[in-house]
Amino acid sequence: MGFIALGFGILGIILPVLPTTPLLLLASFCFVKGSERFEHWFKGTKIYKRHLESFVRERSMTLKQKIIILLFADAMIAVPLIILDSILIKIFLILVVIYKYYYFITKIKTVPETIVDSVDKS
Repeated sequence: MGFIALGFGILGIILPVLPTTPLLLLASFCFVKGSERFEHWFKGTKIYKRHLESFVRERSMTLKQKIIILLFADAMIAVPLIILDSILIKIFLILVVIYKYYYFITKIKTVPETIVDSVDKS
């Protein structure tokens, strides 16, 4: 289960329709419950260190991180909005964008750049 969640989490880095962070967190949970060896392996990967480590530790992101993630996801979601003719899919994607902004603004704490930099360097 952990490898499946990890695979979809990696796809979520490329395809913003898939929620990267929750899938990687699920993979981490599965690895922790399943095997200490896999847990140490997963926490040592670049994917975990780059996308999850500071978020898991601090439950926060810098404004710059939030903006980069939101704009990249918006650009990727804009493609099907422009290309597809289905009104239902367009409504769904617009709801995804609205929820994404709601979540990032209200659920993820914004910290100054210096706090994350000092945490990353340690």
